[in-house]
Amino acid sequence: MAVYKFKTPISEEEIRKLRVNDVLYVSGTMFTARDQAHKRALEYFRQGKPLPLSLEGLAVFHCGPIVKKKEDRWTIVAAGPTTSTRMEIFEDEFIKNFKVRVIIGKGGMGKRTTEAMAKYGAVYGAFTGGAAILAAKAIKSVKNVEWLDLGMPEAMWILEVEEFGPLAIAIDCHGNNLFEDVKRKVEENKQKIYQKLGLSP
Repeated sequence: MAVYKFKTPISEEEIRKLRVNDVLYVSGTMFTARDQAHKRALEYFRQGKPLPLSLEGLAVFHCGPIVKKKEDRWTIVAAGPTTSTRMEIFEDEFIKNFKVRVIIGKGGMGKRTTEAMAKYGAVYGAFTGGAAILAAKAIKSVKNVEWLDLGMPEAMWILEVEEFGPLAIAIDCHGNNLFEDVKRKVEENKQKIYQKLGLSP
């Protein structure tokens, strides 16, 4: 296990240094995107419309933050991760088209995303669920908010962060997926237990 501290924009070369079980801290620009923001960004891409900012080299946080506004300034109150499997239907195209380098969330992602990460150079950083206040402390400012018409949780919040983490690298860009490994081991152990008990699954 190694510990890395990267500042955005992060290069593909930097990302390919990471391996499953490494720890990453991200500084610089990060943005939130859940289902609706992913969907809209990809629609913009297909229509040839520019996004509000270049996503290349950035970290995307699967998060619907709680945000308050005082006068003309937004502040993140809590920023817990959203379950990432909800974005599985979008993430491979998102990585391919926008060259994001770090996907942050909880619960892991599937085969399509793992393959896209290996091909284009991206990783999945697992952030602890229930640590929304810890996440908010690493967010130094809200640089902007886009697509607020989608609602506060679904909008794209553009954030300035400092050593956001720790992020456990659970999917790397070498085809390794910690979540799939655990599932496979559980299944293998389950079969052994059934055999010992003389049961059939």
